Amino acid sequence: MTDTLSTDTEFVDTWQSWHTAREHDLAAPLGWLSITRLEWLDTEPTRYDGIPGTWWFDESAAHVRSADGESFADRDFELTPTGPGELVEIDGVHIEIVRRGEGYLIRTHDGSAPAVRDFHGVPAYSADPTWVLHGRFEPYSEPRPVTVGAVAEGLAHVYVSPGEVVLGHDGGEHRLIAFNGKTGGLSILFTDATSGVTTYAANRSLAVNASQAVLDEGGPVAADFNRATNLPCAFIDFATCPLPPAGNHLPFEVTAGEKIPYERSQ
Repeated sequence: MTDTLSTDTEFVDTWQSWHTAREHDLAAPLGWLSITRLEWLDTEPTRYDGIPGTWWFDESAAHVRSADGESFADRDFELTPTGPGELVEIDGVHIEIVRRGEGYLIRTHDGSAPAVRDFHGVPAYSADPTWVLHGRFEPYSEPRPVTVGAVAEGLAHVYVSPGEVVLGHDGGEHRLIAFNGKTGGLSILFTDATSGVTTYAANRSLAVNASQAVLDEGGPVAADFNRATNLPCAFIDFATCPLPPAGNHLPFEVTAGEKIPYERSQ
């Protein structure tokens, strides 16, 4: 009993440290909550009120050129459609350039944005080690492109999936399409029976650790749903978050991980 209590306490403490770091990253001066505006670029050079430069995009890149009274160097940005954006400072304005679908967009960041100023943390279920579900990763013979929708109307994302994670719960097996993780391992977008009730309706995301050997050949994995996180679209209206692949719905309540943000539940 003492050993079990000690193990559970350590699990909770480790989760709490992770959760605190997660909240800190969200509200960082140039983090997701600092985004204040989104503009889709046109193929014709265009100026946007309050944003330095003249902007446009072509088949492969976004471009910005300075105008009269502006002293910054002209820039070109060639990015990947589902990759991270590039954040630059132009004449005192922090601007993120992002490629999504067939086009480019720009977003402005402000460390004193209302979402940063009013942030009170992320509500979440209490950490519970029973929500570490065990299963296996089954790689495809070849990685497959998977097209998913987005919270931004008319936008689709195409990700490459290396395979599927099969998890056991209450005697059943549940199969989820996985994508490559940002820093290794796997990433799963999913919904469950709490979605739209106590958790954000559109999606949640879960990182799953997996060694290179497991990624290559398949093998056992553990999915810690206590670390299921909201995507940026749960907090702000300036995100283009992907929706889960068709079928990535768990038909039971995952009472673990992040809940609907305070700002969305008011």
